[in-house]
Amino acid sequence: MNIMSYQSIPAVLRENARKYSKKTAISYKKKGGFLSLNYEEFYERVLMLARGLQKAGMQPGDKVAIFSENRLGWAISDFGIQCAGGITVPIYATNTGKQAAYILNHCGAKIVFCSTKGQYEKLLSVKEDIPGVELVIAYERFMGARSFPVYTQYQLSEAGTPLEEEEKKCIEEQIDKITQDDILTIIYTSGTTGVPKGVLLTQGNVMVNADVGSNQLGVPQENMTTLSFLPLSHVLERTGGYYATLLSGNHIAFAENVSAVMENMMEIRPTSMVSVPRLFEKIYSRVYESVHQMPQLRRNLFHKAIEVGREYVNKKYVKKQPLGLLRLRYKFYDRLIFKKIRSRFGGKLQFFLCGGAPLDKSICEFMWIIGIPVFCGYGLTETSPAVTMCSAGNVRFDSVGKLLRDSEARLADDGELLVKGPQLMRGYYDNEEATREVMEDGWFKTGDIARIDEEGFVYIVDRKKELIVTAGGKNIAPQPIENELKLDKYISQAMVYGDRKPYIVAILTPNLERLIDWARQENISYIDIEELVNNRKVKDLFAGRIDEINSHYPPYKTIKYFAVVPRDFSIEGGELTPTLKLKRKVIYEQYKEIIEELYEANGSGIIAQPKKIILEK
Repeated sequence: MNIMSYQSIPAVLRENARKYSKKTAISYKKKGGFLSLNYEEFYERVLMLARGLQKAGMQPGDKVAIFSENRLGWAISDFGIQCAGGITVPIYATNTGKQAAYILNHCGAKIVFCSTKGQYEKLLSVKEDIPGVELVIAYERFMGARSFPVYTQYQLSEAGTPLEEEEKKCIEEQIDKITQDDILTIIYTSGTTGVPKGVLLTQGNVMVNADVGSNQLGVPQENMTTLSFLPLSHVLERTGGYYATLLSGNHIAFAENVSAVMENMMEIRPTSMVSVPRLFEKIYSRVYESVHQMPQLRRNLFHKAIEVGREYVNKKYVKKQPLGLLRLRYKFYDRLIFKKIRSRFGGKLQFFLCGGAPLDKSICEFMWIIGIPVFCGYGLTETSPAVTMCSAGNVRFDSVGKLLRDSEARLADDGELLVKGPQLMRGYYDNEEATREVMEDGWFKTGDIARIDEEGFVYIVDRKKELIVTAGGKNIAPQPIENELKLDKYISQAMVYGDRKPYIVAILTPNLERLIDWARQENISYIDIEELVNNRKVKDLFAGRIDEINSHYPPYKTIKYFAVVPRDFSIEGGELTPTLKLKRKVIYEQYKEIIEELYEANGSGIIAQPKKIILEK
């Protein structure tokens, strides 16, 4: 289907309801099992909600917020808002009431969809701060005080009352008025660097990204099933998974939650998924930990399989050289080893899309070796999101791929990547100054330092604002170092610090499962995790791991001191964004005293023999 031949996303959904009427559109978990709606049923539910919104007084152009985790109600709300001519404003389910209030007030939303009583109570906690909110629509029934007018989505939709022909005609006439130039959504940035900004994306921005990205991938995409677990509030999942799947007439299933993803994969047996690097880091880490516990003969067999697989994928996909007998050798190891690994993901997974941050080359290569290609891409909320993407015919395991069709890119004098194309946002809502700051002669300043090779492959070095400039004037990109740290089996998360300092230091969080196993083997006794990470043997263990990693870098890039803290970085703790990026300022403020002690440990800042220490409150 040529998505771009239609004027809007609702227009494509209407056509899919006709063309794929009995084909499964959406699946969702309820009462222990997955239930489904076909395209005809889904479209009817969407129209019913649009009817309810119109009766509630919503006008075309109104902003309507969705404060919810991924679920069927989210999808019905989003499409229903669009069909009624409205603009969807997603709010991360993990946001606090105060964060939600900022978005609601800034965009002027009068109607808010929320999922649970917990989300409603967040709104209730800031009721006095959101005077513009007139109606809350809940996906679940809940008891208790209702200070806002509250309906369930079922009630608002009058789901028990069939649509009359005149009602359907009225809504579809509104659908016909929507154009590709109309604003589809306002997505607020995660606010890692200051106040969130509302990104204005049009119907056309998102449609072209979903269409071009899917076509450029170079992988057959008929009868696909996508398992969705990243938040739909984020543009990566929304465009690359949710819209790309539904607009192409395929099947999307919503995972129960992040912790149930592996279980849901076995139930749904997806053919494709969208993820950020953290999932692949965990897959890589767990596979190698399992291998480490195998008998020596099986370990040797696995490592030989990886060796053959590495030669195979590089010859086939990167160098595009004849394979000869290598094809048979890989096929042997694939049946013996890699097929068993793939079965843990449902057995049908054909590929992942990866974005949000650069994926470590070793991990990306590993995923291709085991037969689950990861197509890495690059983009931002402001670009709907994709600007570049690897494809079946164009892949480098350390690259984010080549430009999408009709997109352009160039590098500024300082290496910052500048882009333009049909996926570029209209601007920031009610913030012309911020819009001017990121636009230069039609080019969008991404804020990322990059390089582009002679073949057109793009490589992201790091965020421009996150580059470390040491007191000695050395420029250091922290992400590659952090990515290597996280590959260590005893390290879960890492943040490297050192801007305007004489050397770099690191805050590490341990992989508790492995550290506890190691402590048991070493007969280490401890009362709690804080005491464990301060044990001398544990300090020496991490010192040895850091020494190994430091050996890969020149002296100015080595970690001179580090601290292991007993709690992992998390969204709930405020250290991670909803898409698992580090909130460096938050982490620094939380561990400021520890970080400063790491520098005070050597007053002169000159270390002849770097000594590793672990400090903890």
